[in-house]
Parts: sequence; structure tokens; C-alpha cells
Amino acid sequence: MSYDIVVIGAGSVGTPAAFYLAREGLKVLVIDRLPSPGQGSNKAAIGGVRATHSDPAKIRLGLRTIEILSRFSEEFGHDVEWRPGGYVFVAYRPEEEKTLRELVHLQRSFGLNIRWCDADELLRIVPDLNPKDLRGGTYSPDDGHCSPLLLCHAYYELAKKAGAEFHFSEEVLAIEVRAGRVTAVRTDKGRYPTKLVLNAAGAWAAKIGKLLGLDHPVYPDCHEAGITEPVAHFLDPMIVDIRPGPGSANCYFHQLATGQIAFCITPDPPILGEDRRETSVFLPQVAKRIIQVVPRLSGIRVRRTWRGLYPMTPDGLPMVGWMEGVHGYLVAIGLCGQGVMLGPAVGELLARLVTEKLQPGDGLVLENLSPNRSFQAQEVLR
Repeated sequence: MSYDIVVIGAGSVGTPAAFYLAREGLKVLVIDRLPSPGQGSNKAAIGGVRATHSDPAKIRLGLRTIEILSRFSEEFGHDVEWRPGGYVFVAYRPEEEKTLRELVHLQRSFGLNIRWCDADELLRIVPDLNPKDLRGGTYSPDDGHCSPLLLCHAYYELAKKAGAEFHFSEEVLAIEVRAGRVTAVRTDKGRYPTKLVLNAAGAWAAKIGKLLGLDHPVYPDCHEAGITEPVAHFLDPMIVDIRPGPGSANCYFHQLATGQIAFCITPDPPILGEDRRETSVFLPQVAKRIIQVVPRLSGIRVRRTWRGLYPMTPDGLPMVGWMEGVHGYLVAIGLCGQGVMLGPAVGELLARLVTEKLQPGDGLVLENLSPNRSFQAQEVLR
């Protein structure tokens, strides 16, 4: 049996892509080596969704994802626990104030609803912030959060209903190419003729690229996260502190719709590899950081911690588009731990790219995120 396109990976990108491709009438097969959707990096995400980025392409994609999620329940009949609580990037030092202030003009120019708030205004938005040395911060009220697992499962159900086929617990062994063109995908359970392949394999995307002799600059970076007991609601936005600290480049946390506080840091230096065992170092490290920002959290009990993989690129931007050298090979990889917040919009974009129905603005996104770029620049808020 042949397919119009084979999608490798049933996570935050592959599953929405499968839905939007199938909705366009394509015969879609999704292959994942794990036993069900969202079992790779998706289930380790804490669910933040923002358009507050420093790259125009990611701002556009973030805005579109927020638009999709804001009407997801109404349009598709699935509750994914979307809550538009906003994002607050705090500044306690001149360095962070300068960085955040300089970004606001760019962010607003691409349609992001964001503003700089002085300390007094920010404390009215988040009264529990530590006021000591607080210089202010940015506030983007339309950002929010959802349940990564519920979102991925919703897209899985929608994709199946639209006609997409899913094969789980199946390992891709080869992508067959003839005269420079994709002809089939071979797994440990079968061979599937196709003219198009989408690599949406997340942290394992580079391994898929090697099947074609390609060296994708995507590497897994281990990030640890945790969650507390549920408490009465008191915190609306996701709080992000981009100050560097001992062993960390930043920290971020928010309160879920169900009352728990979910939290994470970005390790510095990065912890590369695929080891997803949690550590004894993380909790004392992150607790000190977030209590400095919101002292009220000092008495809350932590229920568990876990580790996930961020598929990073050298410049902190995803790789989205056709790869040069192999006709019919499409990638949506290197989402840098932002598959949940970018995946729905990327899935739509991929469907438009494949069906040649690109819209105004798509060109900028595809140019900035081209998998064939030089990877010289660095995103500020990655």
C-alpha cells in the first residue's frame, strides 16, 4: 500500500501535521517507535504557549498557535485545558531590563500584544513577585498554557478521523531514494511506498537524517522539570526569569488549570544526550531560583520531578522546510523544546507547503527557519 506522505514521529509536531495533511485529502501514514502518541518529548513538556519570542518567524507561528488553541474546544470539540494567563518576563538587573525593553518594539511590530511594565505595574499583575530589586518586566496577556498530552491526543483523534493511519511500536530502518527522489520508507514491520517523507522525530531527528546520509544539526539537551501539589489559584501568567544562575541559564514556572505549579530550568552548560533519569541536583537548584522570584512558593510541596529532551539547534530556531539534495524529504525538527507552542501552526504550514497553498507571511517563516540556512545568528529568547 502506498501513501502520499509518511510522517516519522507522532508527537507535538507530527500529530498536528498528520491532521492538517489528511484534512487536505492526502493519504497519510504516521510511524512512531513508541507505543502511543506523545510518548517522546511531548509528555515531558509543562505546557507553556507563547508568541513572546525574539525571531519574527517564531512570533508568527506562536500567534497562530494561540489563535488555534483559543477556539480549539469550540471548533474541534476537545478540551485541551487552554488558559490565556499570559507570560511575564521579569527583570531584576539592568542587563535583563535592557534586553527585554529592546525586544518589545520588534515583538509589537509583528503583532504581539506585549508591553513593558515598571515594577509597580508588574506587581499589580503578579502581586506575589519579590519586590526587592525588581526593575519591571514584559507582560504579554494573550500567551497561555495547555495540556501537552491532551493536545497531542486530540490531534491524534482528529487525524484518525480525517483518514490518517498510525503505526506504533515500529522502527524506521531506511528511507529509500532513487535518482535523488524519495520512493519508500522501510521499517522493521514493512515497506511503505511514498514520494514524500516528513521527519518530525523530535530529539531523534538526526538519526532519521543519517538514514539519508544527512547530518542534521539537532542534538538532544536534557531539561529537568517538576510539579507541586495542587493549591488554590493565585498565579495567572507563566513567570520567566532569564538571569543566569549557578548551573542554569533561566527558570520558568506557572500554575496549571488544575492548581499545581509546574517548573523548569535551562541547564548551563547544556546537558547533552538522551539520559532521561532525574537527578538529585535539580530540585534544590530550581527551588532556590523560583523562591527568589516568588517567595510565597517556599511552603509548597513538590510531588515529582522528571527529565525530558529538548531537540536543540545551533541558533535556537527550528528547521522547517524541504531539505536540499533529496527530493521529497521534508523536515520539521529542532523545535528546541517548543513543540507544543509551535506545533499546531507548524502543522498547518507544512500542509500548505506540501499542497502548494502558501499564504502571505509563509515565505518569511520558511526563509528564517530554512533547514538549509547557515545557523550563524542566535535567538535571544530561545
